[in-house]
Amino acid sequence: MGPADRLVRIAIAVASVAASAALWWPASSQAARIKEVAAVQGVRPNQLVGYGLVVGLDGTGDQTTQTPFTTQSLNAMLQQMGVTVPPGTNMQLKNVAAVMVTTMLPPFAQPGQQIDINVSSLGNAKSLRGGTLIATPLKGADGQIYALAQGNLVVGGAGASAGGSKVQINHLSAGRVPQGATVERAVNTPLSQSGDFIQLDLNSADFATAREVARAINRAKGEGTAQALDGRVVRVRTPLDPNARVGFLADIENLALDLAKPAAKVVLNARTGSVVMNEAVTLSACAVAHGSLSVTISSTPVVSQPAPFSQGETVAAQKSDIAITQQAGALVQMPAGTKLADVVKALNALGATPQDLLAILQAMKSAGALNAELEVI
Repeated sequence: MGPADRLVRIAIAVASVAASAALWWPASSQAARIKEVAAVQGVRPNQLVGYGLVVGLDGTGDQTTQTPFTTQSLNAMLQQMGVTVPPGTNMQLKNVAAVMVTTMLPPFAQPGQQIDINVSSLGNAKSLRGGTLIATPLKGADGQIYALAQGNLVVGGAGASAGGSKVQINHLSAGRVPQGATVERAVNTPLSQSGDFIQLDLNSADFATAREVARAINRAKGEGTAQALDGRVVRVRTPLDPNARVGFLADIENLALDLAKPAAKVVLNARTGSVVMNEAVTLSACAVAHGSLSVTISSTPVVSQPAPFSQGETVAAQKSDIAITQQAGALVQMPAGTKLADVVKALNALGATPQDLLAILQAMKSAGALNAELEVI
């Protein structure tokens, strides 16, 4: 075997090792970008709301005797169209429903653009399926009209009833009209009126994130371009030309960031019993005893029957039995955990339900054994 053949075989072996390494070597995690952690001040959506009527329902509209505002709204609409209903007329409507229309006006939206809208029943309509929303003006917080909505509803549900029985799938009292509103007025965005600087607002206040955002921008655009003012605000010097400013923002919003670990936090949902904790949560060594207490009350009817010919009355009474049962709660030692997996393993050792964990975690926090912020939602 010549030197050339030996070199060829070595090259093939190295290539095969490199190819196999790509399969088992851990890939580097993708860092977050600035657009995921911050937003330009003033570039924001605006809520719009309106009141309207949905017509064309198949007998599933509002019961006008219980929702008089539906009749009043219909009369007002008919008067605008030149139709006058005689006073005192009792209209039994079944195909009309009063609704609220909501949507979000996106930033930079211009007149003529179309946006999606949500339609929700206000009265006691059984279903909005198959209905058509009549032209409804959508107003902002300042009372000005910014969009006009109209269109056929898309309701993601179905239902039927007969003989006192009812079957329903999903929700029938709310629907959506894709591109059902046309923008009539634009909202001025202060992006082009902010002078030499713009402001980046972080989604969550964090000094380490603000510093990293400023560092990433300065590395890409030159030292002194960005300055972190506090834990949420980063001031950035940008070009004055609108075209150059848009290109500048497009460049910096895709810059990668190496974020620090968030503060340890445990979120408890008292309504659903959900418990969520992030990876920074740790436990100090402690001991926990947890048992359940159950109270059972049972009532048994008792009849007192008088003797024959005693002229007494039969009396019915209730006999109540109350039993209290308390299960033994063994004292479980919780080791100090430095990882999320250790914390979960230690909590699972208690055998507690999510509802029990709400009380256990709060007690741990009070005892100083839970090294995390506790938030109840």
